[in-house]
Amino acid sequence: MLPKSHRLKKKKEIERVFQKGRVYRENFILFKFIENDLKKSRFCFIVSQKVSKKAVVRNKIRRWMSEATRGKIKELKKEIDGIFIALPGIENENFFVVKKAIENLLMKI
Repeated sequence: MLPKSHRLKKKKEIERVFQKGRVYRENFILFKFIENDLKKSRFCFIVSQKVSKKAVVRNKIRRWMSEATRGKIKELKKEIDGIFIALPGIENENFFVVKKAIENLLMKI
């Protein structure tokens, strides 16, 4: 899990990323991000009921995305606020496929 200092929590901050952020897509994950003025990167993970009606599955996917991101935070060259949005189809994949997709998205920045 990501440390609390690396999480986007406030609705206002998340809306700012949605409105002004750039978008990249990798198969079943959308990544919106915007640069911030802080000395750390912060992230948010969204898995809607369109992905799965079961909360257990949605939480598992959220944990996978969080863990994959945690390993790559130190390698980022910019400080950003980012939102990962899971798309339908991700529930059929495994952790390693999700991790590779997130690594590819973070390398595009």
